[in-house]
Amino acid sequence: METKLFSPLTIKRVTFKNRIVMAPMCMYSSHNEDGMVENWHRTHYTSRAVGQVGLIILEATAVTPQGRISPQDLGIWSDDHISGLKELTELMKEHGASAGIQLAHAGRKATVEGEILAPSAIAFNEQMKTPKEMTKEEVSETVEAFKKGAERAKKAGFEVIEIHAAHGYLINEFLSPLSNKRSDEYGGSAKNRYRFLREVIEAVKTVWDGPLFVRVSAHDYHDEGLTAEDYAEMGKWMKEQGVDLIDVSSGAVVPARIHSYPGYQVKFSETIKEGANIQTGAVGLITSGLQAEEILQNERADLIFIARELLRDPYWPRTAAKELGASIEPPKQYERGWI
Repeated sequence: METKLFSPLTIKRVTFKNRIVMAPMCMYSSHNEDGMVENWHRTHYTSRAVGQVGLIILEATAVTPQGRISPQDLGIWSDDHISGLKELTELMKEHGASAGIQLAHAGRKATVEGEILAPSAIAFNEQMKTPKEMTKEEVSETVEAFKKGAERAKKAGFEVIEIHAAHGYLINEFLSPLSNKRSDEYGGSAKNRYRFLREVIEAVKTVWDGPLFVRVSAHDYHDEGLTAEDYAEMGKWMKEQGVDLIDVSSGAVVPARIHSYPGYQVKFSETIKEGANIQTGAVGLITSGLQAEEILQNERADLIFIARELLRDPYWPRTAAKELGASIEPPKQYERGWI
């Protein structure tokens, strides 16, 4: 059977062999707190490449030490990180997967020692530290850190960069009026709240001409927060700036009750895809090949981002192909077992 899930997609000279993406998932496995790649990362990511995932996006990788979600996060703030990351990209590509990386700064959700930064001095909740409101100089320094991260990602052999603007981390904090109470040019109107992301995209594009994705939280789940319609408007700005695809997640900028169910974020992807006329990725409780195929065939997204299901089943592409009656080429070493 001809399926859309197992059809290739080309973005800016990079062809993904299928529409299955391993979504970024923190592994908290840099045990020396130096942000370095360890054996766990080599095993974890290479397994999914052997499992025939089309594009693998590395976990949130911090552009500054104080921008880590946890002290065990991967880092890309130093040239010392390049060699380990290069080893990972080579391992993934060897098995036919495209290699992507998510560049991130945790903002007020960082749990590292010392001062943490955010657009406004508002803690995420009572248990977390109150951040320092960023000066304009700190804003500029952070934009530069994203640019340097992109330069290092290029040297390490990544083919896709995703800017992490979701899940209540720094860029998301600037975008949402719930966490951004600034009165300067980075706060207030939607255009002002978008300014930080605009500058990050501009800076990254001075050193990067490959596929560029942005992950967003398309719903704040709060009466005064943002919705997918707001992000469709911002999606137009991203498209004008040369962003190729928006990876559509939701929530986590403020504590909120989220009613989750299979495919609960797909509608947001569809809204942004249609509203901004931009390619999107759908993510969130997508677990079967049939479900993924429906999303693609109904043009609700262009890529399917699989997260926890790939933790349970590193060979999920094979499982999905079997369900859809599609034939995919197994690794030669596994031919006898992949019938």
